[in-house]
Amino acid sequence: MLLGTLLVLFLLGGTGPASAHAALRATDPEDGTVLKSAPRHLTLTFTESVGLLDDSFRVLDPDGRRLRTGEPEHARGGGDTARVALPGKMAQGTYTVAWRVVSADSHPVSGAFTFSVGKRTLTMATVDTGPTEDPATKGLYNIARYLAYLAAALLIGTATFMAVCRPPDAPVLASLLRTGWWTLLAATLALLVLRAPYETGEGPLGSLSIESLTRTLTSRPGVVLLARLALLLVAAVYLVRLSRRRRPYGWSGAALAAGLAVTWAAGEHASAGIQVPAAMTSSALHLLATAVWLGGLTALLATLYRAHLTPVAVTRFSRLAFASVTVLVVTGVYQSWRGLGSWDALTGTTYGRLLTLKLAAVCLLLGAAALSRRWTARLATADAETVVREVEKVPEPVGGPPLPEPPQSDVPQTDAPQSDAPRSDAPPARDPRRRALRRSVLAEVAVGAAVLAVTTILTSTLPGRAEAEAAGQAPAVVGASVTNVPFDVGTPGGRGKVQITLDPGRVGDNSIEALVYGPDGGVSIVPELRVSFTLPAKDIGPLDAELTDKGGYWGNSFLNLPIAGTWEMKVTVRTSEVDQVSETRTVVVR
Repeated sequence: MLLGTLLVLFLLGGTGPASAHAALRATDPEDGTVLKSAPRHLTLTFTESVGLLDDSFRVLDPDGRRLRTGEPEHARGGGDTARVALPGKMAQGTYTVAWRVVSADSHPVSGAFTFSVGKRTLTMATVDTGPTEDPATKGLYNIARYLAYLAAALLIGTATFMAVCRPPDAPVLASLLRTGWWTLLAATLALLVLRAPYETGEGPLGSLSIESLTRTLTSRPGVVLLARLALLLVAAVYLVRLSRRRRPYGWSGAALAAGLAVTWAAGEHASAGIQVPAAMTSSALHLLATAVWLGGLTALLATLYRAHLTPVAVTRFSRLAFASVTVLVVTGVYQSWRGLGSWDALTGTTYGRLLTLKLAAVCLLLGAAALSRRWTARLATADAETVVREVEKVPEPVGGPPLPEPPQSDVPQTDAPQSDAPRSDAPPARDPRRRALRRSVLAEVAVGAAVLAVTTILTSTLPGRAEAEAAGQAPAVVGASVTNVPFDVGTPGGRGKVQITLDPGRVGDNSIEALVYGPDGGVSIVPELRVSFTLPAKDIGPLDAELTDKGGYWGNSFLNLPIAGTWEMKVTVRTSEVDQVSETRTVVVR
């Protein structure tokens, strides 16, 4: 199955790009243009529909003062645009625009660009578009998302295990249902509270107000979370009846589980990009299969430790787990192709590397599952042999009616042997096959939790398709040398890349422009960027490029490189007062 997954990824890797995070497609006015007269509006066009914030646009004049603009709105072209009206009178010079929107898959994106009216000027504006997410808010938000995944798996998986495998009554299963329900409720409420500061890039307490909560509840992510809360309230009734055996799981329970899965599909990558209906269906099935497998494993493990579980119930779950794995493989192949878009993206993007890590974890998970199936088969075989031996010991009456049961004495018999039949709430008898099964199931649960952790990170990472498309939006300069320099200062949010364009890349005067991209692929603002050139073969340099902040990018129009050859370009990026890193790349000057 795993080899088939890789084969399909390889065969379908050449399909054209499409995004699942919003990538900026175009700006009007274009970045860096000089206009004869002031524009009336600013318009941004994205690769997918976006949501607008109250502070989606910040426009700074050549002196660094913020302009009064209209309310952000969508242009008539549709939801994939963001537009704002500019004031009627604008002085000559270079203006800096910082923007921030929320993509259709609920992730915020931001960036900046410049345009000039009449002539270019040296702007003093320093625009901090801010981190796409505040580190503390993002951390809490991701913890809540991970707990929601775990709780959904525990809730749906335990309920399915009880309904399909029909284990003996055990208090531990009811406890698992309650834990899953309450954890999912708390995590969903936390996501609702943190949604506003997560979108605006503020701290956890930065947007706690009635206005912010109202905006969240009327947005699509907020509506999805409200729908999840409503389904949880209905699910509480069914779970009580299921735990008391008053009502079977049935189609109503299956519909509730599917509804909960859809709330994830409607708020994640599946809700944007190409083939949205098929992607949302695949995502919901993927989550359901994960919940049935991993949540059912947790219920199986708890029952193996706390109650006497018959081999028949274990065998039923083994078949159910195999069906879940089949669904996971089919839907995982489709989602991997949709998220990557190309074979190179598997190793060339963060999304692809995380997907590779998840695939390796799933390999370990399948190995543990194979061991569990083997011990399940041995346990079932041993149980069948025990039944046969017990039947052979029972004497068969020859003719006549069966012998009556011996009368039960009301007097306690202290010397009578007690029955060894296991009770449903008693711990299981010591059996090497059961111990081996418990160990293999425990390994599955542990690796499964790691898989869910990687999945949580994966769903908040820019997909390979979107990253390729965002990179493709950078204008190409004919005859110029373009170099991408990745960097990582080792702090949260302190990684990205610097795209350096050297034009024309020949001996003599050159213009150099450097654009810094953050970890989300959007344009990032850094307090300092230095570039120097050294020609070791001629012992020339280092020559400082003397970059200046142009408001959204760094540049210098007069960089003299006197000799042709392979130069070493040293790039130093400072992201804070104390955090900086230097990287070196080679550049050929013709």
